[in-house]
Amino acid sequence: MTLRRLGFLPAVLLTAAALTACSAQSVEADDPKPTTPASGSTNPSGAPGGAPEGGGLTLADAIKKIPVAEEQRAGYERDSFKHWVDEDGDGCPTRQEVLIAEAVTAPQQGDRCTLSGGSWLSYYDEVEVTDAKRLDIDHMVPLAEAWDSK
Repeated sequence: MTLRRLGFLPAVLLTAAALTACSAQSVEADDPKPTTPASGSTNPSGAPGGAPEGGGLTLADAIKKIPVAEEQRAGYERDSFKHWVDEDGDGCPTRQEVLIAEAVTAPQQGDRCTLSGGSWLSYYDEVEVTDAKRLDIDHMVPLAEAWDSK
C-alpha cells in the first residue's frame, strides 16, 4: 500500500490527535486561554500526540509506519465517473442539491431544478456570492487521487 492509498489515514490520525488535545484541556467561557490538563491525565508530556493511555504508539510513530511508494495512475479515465447525477431521482442533480443545502438565502427552483436568486457565504473569505454559476462545487478528494488510492 502507498501513502497515497492510505491518504486518509494521516488526516484521521491528525484529527484524532487534535481532538485528544482539545479534550485534555478545559476552556473558561470568559478566558479563551486553555487551562492545564485535567488531573489524572496519562500523557506525561501534556503535548498532543504523546504516548497514548495504556501504551501503544505515539502519533508520530504511527505516521512513520505508513509505507510510502510511487503512485500508479494506470487505468484512470475521467469519463468513468458520472458527473452531477440525480442520485435520488427528485429532478435535481447533485450540484443543485448542494447549492440548495448550502444557501444562506434559499434560491428559487425552476424547471429541471434550475436555480435563480439565493446567496451563499464563502467559508474561506466570508464573501457573499449571489450568482450560483460563479460557485464551484468540487470533490474533497480529486478523482484521479481517489483512483490512485484504490
